[in-house]
Parts: sequence; structure tokens; C-alpha cells
Amino acid sequence: MSTFYITTPIYYVNAEPHLGHLYATMFADTLRALHKQRGKEVYFLTGTDEHSQKIERAAEAAGKPVGEFVDALADRFREIFAHWGLQFDQFIRTTSDYHKAGAQELWRRCDENGFIYKGEYSGWYCHKDNSFVEGPDDPKAEAPACPECGRQAEWLSEESYFFKLSEFQDRLLEHFREHPEFIQPEARRKEIVAFVEGGLKDLSISRVTTSWGIPVPGDPKHVMYVWFDALSNYITAIGYGSESCDLWRYWPAVHLVGKDIIRFHTVYWPAFLMAAGVELPKTVLVHGMWLSGGRRMSKTEGNGVDIGLLDRHFTHDAVRYYCLSEMPFGYDGDFTYEALVDRANADLANGYGNLASRTLTMLDKYFDGVVPEASGDATVRAVVEGTKETAVANFEGFDFRRGLEAVRSAMSVVDKYISDKKPWALAKDESKRAELAGVLVTALESLRLFTVLLAPVLPDGAPRIWGQLGFSGSPLEVDPLSAAWGEVPAGHKIGRVEPVFPRVNKEKVMEEIKNETTPAPPEAGSGQHETQAEPLATLEPEYITIDDFAKVELKVGEVLEASRIEGADKLLKLRVDLGEEEPRQVLAGIALHYEPESLVGRKIVVVANLKPRKMRGLESQGMLLAASVGEEGAPVLATFTEDVPNGTRLK
Repeated sequence: MSTFYITTPIYYVNAEPHLGHLYATMFADTLRALHKQRGKEVYFLTGTDEHSQKIERAAEAAGKPVGEFVDALADRFREIFAHWGLQFDQFIRTTSDYHKAGAQELWRRCDENGFIYKGEYSGWYCHKDNSFVEGPDDPKAEAPACPECGRQAEWLSEESYFFKLSEFQDRLLEHFREHPEFIQPEARRKEIVAFVEGGLKDLSISRVTTSWGIPVPGDPKHVMYVWFDALSNYITAIGYGSESCDLWRYWPAVHLVGKDIIRFHTVYWPAFLMAAGVELPKTVLVHGMWLSGGRRMSKTEGNGVDIGLLDRHFTHDAVRYYCLSEMPFGYDGDFTYEALVDRANADLANGYGNLASRTLTMLDKYFDGVVPEASGDATVRAVVEGTKETAVANFEGFDFRRGLEAVRSAMSVVDKYISDKKPWALAKDESKRAELAGVLVTALESLRLFTVLLAPVLPDGAPRIWGQLGFSGSPLEVDPLSAAWGEVPAGHKIGRVEPVFPRVNKEKVMEEIKNETTPAPPEAGSGQHETQAEPLATLEPEYITIDDFAKVELKVGEVLEASRIEGADKLLKLRVDLGEEEPRQVLAGIALHYEPESLVGRKIVVVANLKPRKMRGLESQGMLLAASVGEEGAPVLATFTEDVPNGTRLK
């Protein structure tokens, strides 16, 4: 049996778990479920990183012994992950004895092979990100800002052991060339290739200014640099450095990491493994960051998402489905409570849940819950079976957003089929009994295959619908590519039908969230004063003349091609036919709301006489029109219900 080993980063225990931790662990858990469903032997590792001066300082600030501090937070991570139903096989802690022994063995191997030496380190260091920062070679100079967190770095000068990272530049570049799948997505691979091509310096890998860490073998006054210690968890967890290596059969792993720690996982970690003679990971999968209002979430900004609030107001399935649907593969995603409500209602309550409810309810009403003899509609069958291949290919390629979009698209075909066939009307005519049976069997077979496909993403809801379909066990026990149309025999009895995905009252929930997240007003005598806002002056609307409007040339265009732009999370590049000699290139900031392939063939409205401008080095020859909907301003493209020739001018 083939194996699949998935890891999350191990999380710093200097603060409570947040959405970033939950998202990465849910993503990995979905991969665990998917690959187990596909018949592989799967191992899922997560855990906590409990060393470094940063954690020592956090414990001191909390007024607790560092051991007690990390124990409490490690337990908190375990509790929250378990509460959200995340089924990891091992939760590793870097303070555990077996991890310490394995990390020390990795050090010894690197040292014995000649890649470690003692020297003196002087330079700038960010304790928050445990990373070295480029800056002036002068401790009295103005401290540079850390490129990751923006905080000022601190000058560090101490005796240190160094790793000969500079000797691995060519070997790393060769590995990147020979294994393009090693870093995904492609934009991140190019970023790291460029970094390594710029030259590598030897890396300081020990500290004497803190004792909270793993002692260096043979020189206990030094402790290991936190990244040498932390990265080794991926192999110490499966037996490296111990006598028992029963789990080593799972190696190499797929590492799921955030883009803020890509360099540690794609440069330092493979170099350490090369130095020790250990096989490299299979893939480093780099996800983006969650933004709020276009800005990275942080305590400083006060724009983070409270996962306790998510737990109180939404089902775990809704949050998991939203996160996997909303973040473009490898890029940043914007998290809003409004979009979460809309996604839960549109895709789960009105989409999958409604399809299940009406299909099973009609089967119960018209056939006493017994599946009739019928083969189903061939056209719908082709769409649904084709979706299996598309969805699984995207899921296994780590692109849940596109995979789920494929399922939604197929589901809309089934919904339209039911609406067009009107089984409730067919049921009134006894002569159309066979046709009614065909419609309901078509809906039932589609629902069964959708349930199998969605099982890794909806671990609570999909099994419930599976039971309502009348099946025992779990849909995760069915390989989606092996599940075939027509496997439900005539005479099969469905289960009890009940709602699975409740519709969220948006107005009510948003008001509750607002009340929970709005700071309380200052108490009387607190020294804080409210400022009475001045009333706004009543403004007359600023009208334009018909001559002003005539200057704007609006034309009908057809999208011929659409694609993403590397490094630009929000922009799409379109080739648009405006009825001119050559199609135009138009850049549009709609990538978070529209998949490129969904735009091809669509008629849009373009401002045709707008002066061309450059974005991301590409020229945009016009601007498309879209409505801005809701508080977040989600774009909805202006289009037509009738066929209008390309190039037609709007008047």
C-alpha cells in the first residue's frame, strides 16, 4: 500500500491559537482524509515549537516558569484541534525527550560529514521571527526592520556554531530543476530559485545567550538555533535518532507551510538533510496568508478573527468549507464574516443541503423511500462522472478552491435538471411514473457521488447525508474515482430525511458578531473622552452633463482568454474581443471572486477609450464594468441577458 505523510508547521507556543493555525491544520486534515479515502496509508503530524528566546521572554512576561507556560499552551492547541475534529496521528512537542535525541543525532551527522564549524556571530536578529536580518555592520547604527514582521531587529554578538550553507547553493538549484514539484505553487518556486541564485551565506545555528533549547552535542553551553531544532521534528516524529523506526516508511513528507516561513523549509531544511545524508521531502506546499480588508491579520492591527467566535456562530463544516473555497491556491485570501455567511448559505444550505433534502424528500413521498428501477439521465451522468476526475485531480494537486468550484458547477447542472423536469408535476400524472423514477434516480446518483467527493471537506455533514441515503459506514470509505454511476440498486431503502446545513440568518448573526467584536465604551471617569462627531453638511449631488457622458465610450466585449498574474493575488489578465482588428488586453482586480476559466466566453462591458496604464509591468487597455456589492465591495460583472454583438457601443 502506498503512503502519504502530511505535516503542518509546528506552532509557536507564545500565544493562543488563531485562524492561521486552524486553517493550516484543517487543510492538512482534509488532505489526510482525501488520501486515506483514495486507499493510501496516511500519517498526519502537527505539534508545537517550544524553544527559543522569544518563548522564554513570553513566559517571563506572563509571570510563569517557561516549562509551565509551554505546557499550558501546548495543551490549548491540542484541545482546540480536537474540538474542531482534526484527526492528527501525532502531536509532537519539541521539549519531548525523543525529539531532543533525534535533533542531536541530525546535528552529529551534519558535524561528522564536515558541515559544522565554530565561529563568532555578529549581526542583526529578529527574535519574533527567529530570523537573521540584513543591515549595517555596526551595532550603533539604526536597527533595520525585520522584512516579515516590521519590528526593529536587535544586534546579536556571540560565539556560535555555523552550518556551511554556502556549499549547498548548486546542489539546491539542481534539486529545484530536477524536481519542479518540490516547491508549490510555481510562483513560490521561482521566488526561492531567485533567492538561492543570489548566493547563500553560512548560517549561525547555535546560541549561548539562552539556555531554553536543545544542548549542542559535546558543547552543552550552546543550544541549537531554533530552526535547526524545529525543522528536525518532521523526521524525529517518525523515529529518526531512535532505535525504533517503524514509522520511517512514511518518509518523504509533504510539508504544508505559510509563505512567511518558506525560506526555512525550502533552503535551510533541505540543506540540513543533504548534509546528514537524509532523503529530502517530496513537496513543500506553500499557502498564503489570511487578510482582513486587504491587510494581514495581526494583534497590532486589531483585525484578527476570533476562532472562538467562529465556533459560537458557525458550524465547523461551514468554516472549513469556506476556508478551502475562498483562498486561491498559494495566494492570500480575504476573510470576512459576511462572505462566510454567504458561502454557508449559498453552497451548503441552498446548494448541497437543498439538493439532498428535496431529492430524498421526493423519493420518500413518491416512492415510499424505495429506489425505483431506472437508469438515469445520460447527459447529467456524463457531467457528474466527469466532475469526479476534475475535482479529485484538483484536490490531489492541493487546489481545493478549484476542485470545489467544479463540484458546485456540476451541482448546478443537477439542480437545473430537476427544475426543468419538475418531478412534482410528473408525480401528478400516473402515465409519467417511469419518467419520474428516472429524474429521481438521476438526482439520487448525483447526490451520492457528490457526497463521496465532499466527504474530506465536510467531515460532519457528508456522513450524515450518507446515512440519509441509506448507506452504512462512511463516504470516506469509498474511493471517489472508483465510485460508479448506477451502484444504488432498485429496492434500496433510504434513511430518515432531516436538515443537515441550517441556513444562517445573516442579519442576526452579523449583529451578534458586531456586538461581540465592538469594544465597550469607556467607563465614566476613565480619562477617555468620546468626541462628538460634527454633523455632515448636506451636499447637493454633483451632476454631469450629457456631453460629459458622451466622452465615455462603453463597448460590449467577449472574453477570449483569462489567466492569473504571477505575484498578483487580485488581478486577472483578460484578452477581450471588442469587434476591433486585434483583441485587447485588460487587467481586472477580480481574481478573488472569479476563476479565470469561468470568464471565457462571457460578454462584458469595457470602458474602451480609457487611457492605457501599466500594472505589474503589464499594460491594461481599458477597464471592465462591475457592480460593487456589500460592505466588502465584492465585484459583480455587468453583462447581458440577450446576445449582443462584440463592439456594440452602449448609449
